Amino acid sequence: MLAYVVRRALYAIPILVGVNLITFFLFFVVNTPDDMARMHLGMKRVTPDAIEKWKAERGYDRPLLYNAQADGSDRLTATIFFDKSVRLFGFDFGSSDAGRNIGADIKQRMWPSLAIALPQFLVGLLVYVSFAMLLAFFRGSYLDVSGVVLCVVLMSISGLFYIIAGQYVFSKLLHLFPVSGYEPGWLAWRFILLPVVIGVIAGLGSSGRVYRTFFLEEIGKDYVRTARAKGVPETRLLFRHVLKNAMVPILTGVVVVIPTLFMGSLIMESFFGIPGLGSYTIEAIQNQDFAIVRAMVFLGSVLYILGLLLTDISYTLVDPRIRLS
Repeated sequence: MLAYVVRRALYAIPILVGVNLITFFLFFVVNTPDDMARMHLGMKRVTPDAIEKWKAERGYDRPLLYNAQADGSDRLTATIFFDKSVRLFGFDFGSSDAGRNIGADIKQRMWPSLAIALPQFLVGLLVYVSFAMLLAFFRGSYLDVSGVVLCVVLMSISGLFYIIAGQYVFSKLLHLFPVSGYEPGWLAWRFILLPVVIGVIAGLGSSGRVYRTFFLEEIGKDYVRTARAKGVPETRLLFRHVLKNAMVPILTGVVVVIPTLFMGSLIMESFFGIPGLGSYTIEAIQNQDFAIVRAMVFLGSVLYILGLLLTDISYTLVDPRIRLS
């Protein structure tokens, strides 16, 4: 197991390097520091002195990859690539273009994102699996057909509709929850309950339909027919055998998102005014703060690769037939 984890972790290094190089190319070659200065200053006629001053204040006045004017190792370290890209591997995010500490902002804003994402993930997984198992248990009945139709309808509706409708009904009309905002501490539940419920309902269509397919695929296998022929009750067969074997494909889409939970939801946090990492990224894009965008892209890549590693490891916990060599 340990050798497998180490090998998979080593495989992730070239991927992170590739993501880092692509990000650097897009931000500093395609979109040069001069372009960033013009967009950030927001002027139609920007003087060269203003551009150079903006670049010098943020460390963008150095050479991209190689500093021929420096001595020794400074030829490689006194560059934009080392200062803005290589340091990301040490999780040194530096400062934003506005002068704020990105690492401190991430530590502060990750908790509101987790306050929404974690309950939505846990409650959603319970609801989706239970709903799919109910449809699989009554497969071929009117309940099953109605459930599939409901899933298709829910999948056909945009996620923005759930957010706007939920805010209008439960906040504007019924005054049960605040329209937007966030308050840390125990009173945070008033602000996160509505986004969590909306998030679970919005994902019911796609997740319920996919999980139902997984359960029906397992029900049609030989070991199920054999157990049924031996007189095993249908409920025991479904909950003890089918659920366990169907969890392998379910884990593929579930475990991989666990590390990315604290990244937050871009749309949900923006509409509800939650000061999480999702709204942090949106604000950085709107303010053209490229340092924050680069940091969030790299951090998202690290978390996604970590999720893939956790997915591979979790397979052995669910299905002992899968061996890690």
